[in-house]
Order: sequence, then C-alpha cells, then structure tokens
Amino acid sequence: MNTADSNNSHPYEQLTPDCILDALEDVGFEPTGSLLALNSYENRVYQVSLEDGTFVIAKFYRPNRWSDAAILEEHAFSQELADQEIPIVVPLAINGKTLFEFNSFRFAVFPRQGGRAPELEQPETLKLLGRSLGRLHSVGATRPFTDRPKITVQNFGYDSLKFLLDNDFISPEVRTNYQQAAEEALQLVEQRYEAIFPRNIRLHGDCHPGNLLWRDDAPHFVDLDDCRMGPAIQDLWMLLSGTSDEMSIQFRHILEGYETFFEFDPAELSLIEALRTLRLLHYSAWLARRWDDPAFPQHFPWFNSPRYWEDQMITLREQIERLQAPSLQL
Repeated sequence: MNTADSNNSHPYEQLTPDCILDALEDVGFEPTGSLLALNSYENRVYQVSLEDGTFVIAKFYRPNRWSDAAILEEHAFSQELADQEIPIVVPLAINGKTLFEFNSFRFAVFPRQGGRAPELEQPETLKLLGRSLGRLHSVGATRPFTDRPKITVQNFGYDSLKFLLDNDFISPEVRTNYQQAAEEALQLVEQRYEAIFPRNIRLHGDCHPGNLLWRDDAPHFVDLDDCRMGPAIQDLWMLLSGTSDEMSIQFRHILEGYETFFEFDPAELSLIEALRTLRLLHYSAWLARRWDDPAFPQHFPWFNSPRYWEDQMITLREQIERLQAPSLQL
C-alpha cells in the first residue's frame, strides 16, 4: 500500500508569502502584506489585502496540471459567460492578459466576491439556479472546447482505476474485491452511455453547492478550474439530494427554470448514477495523484487507510445496485 511521506518536497513549498506578494507587485498591485489562505487543495488560493483598502483573490495554478492554452480557454469561457450577463467571477485583465507567471508559478487574479451558500431546499432557489444553468449551457453549446478534455468513462473511470492499481494505493485486504466492484460498475456505466450517446457541451464541470455564491437574489458561479466537455446533466445532478422522490421534485423545480433557456434531454437522467460512479473513482484517484503534496496527508488523513478502501468498495457495490435500478423519473 502506498504510504507517501508527508514530508516529501513539493513545488508549492516554494510558494512562500514573500513569493505571493512579489507576484502581485510584479503585475502592478500594491499589497499590504496581509494574506489569507482560502480553502483550496488543487491550486493555492489567497485573499490579498491591497493598500487602497480593497482585496483581490490570487489563484496559483498547480504546476503541470493544465497547459497555458487550457487555462486561457477557461478564462475565455468565463468572459464569454460574463459578456452574456451570466453572474460569474472573471479573472482580472492586466494589460490585456489574464494569466501571469512569477518564479515558475502561473497565476491569475480575481476580484473578491462575497455571498452565501444557496438554500437548495427552497423551490424558488432551485428554479433560479435552473435558469442560470440553462443560460450557461446555452452559451456552452455554441461551440466546443479545443484544449480542455471531455468527461469520459475512460479518463474518469478506467484511467482512475488503473492509476490506483498500478501505484499500489488500494489496501491488499480489499484490492481484489474493490477491483471487481469497480470494473462491474464501469461496465454498467458504459452501458448507460452507449444507450443514449449524450451530447457533449462546455460545462462548469464541478457545479456543487460549494462553487455557488448566492448574492443579489441570484446564484453566482465560481471556480471554472474543472470546466470541460460533457453531458448537461453533469452540472445538474450534484444539486440533488435525498430519496429518489425528493430528487425528482428538486429536479422538476430546476428544470422549470432551466428550460426557459436550454432544452434538456430527459434521456440524460439515466447518467446521474453513472456520473456519480465516475466521480467516486476520479476522486479517489485525485487524492492518490496528489499524495506527494504535503497538504494532502495533512488534510485527508483518512485517505489510503484500510477502512477508506473498504468503505469505497461498499459504496461501489451500492452504485452497482443503483445502476441496475430504474433511472430517476420526472
């Protein structure tokens, strides 16, 4: 079982407070020296106080994750959405540029935007969310990404499983049973994809409640770091919770607003459990791929333990049952 040393050197160890402040000064800002690290593990994100009394958010991209072209495509998509008056946090342009580099770290700077978590138990909130997502998808469907990937069974599912197996992350006690459950689940996921061949559009990609801010009586989208091509339902299913009946009611509220701007294909409801399964595997592989970053053993101490893998195996078996059951009904 892989037990990477949490003291291993990592590129982010070179991202010191002085480096962050110097990077902001290099592009023309005047920081006071006050920094607040925000809750982000994939990248490093800081609230920075400026001499004029305002604040900005500095996002330092994880080295070697995205190409410059892929990051700029994220920025362009956010600006495209903002141009259509869809509430989204857009990187600041400085001398016509939104992506900068300092001491080998690529970074972008965003305006600070406050807000609160959406009240997803309120039907009106779900309708407004649906309207915003319908507008987002109407823009996303106009053309494809060229430098950002597509959600597939291969890259989210099989590639994730292969990484975990090849690098001996899965506890020996459950390795065989975990692999069998994952492979059976992925076969069912493939069947659901092949049954409908969903349309792929540009998506937010990681549209869970934590990436939504509620302000001015409307949702504001943040963090397009995971934007990619995929079926529309990917941006909708993570807003649902509870029993099948409860999720059906929630989805109908979302759809009431959504279809004001973009037509939803009901066949994509069959992908909810498929996408949930892919997310489970992708999440485990994400933690494994980042285990050399000292922040991960520190903040995810429960990962890579025998108990974790046993729980994941049980969850995959539950997903197999869900994938064999009828899809969510409207």
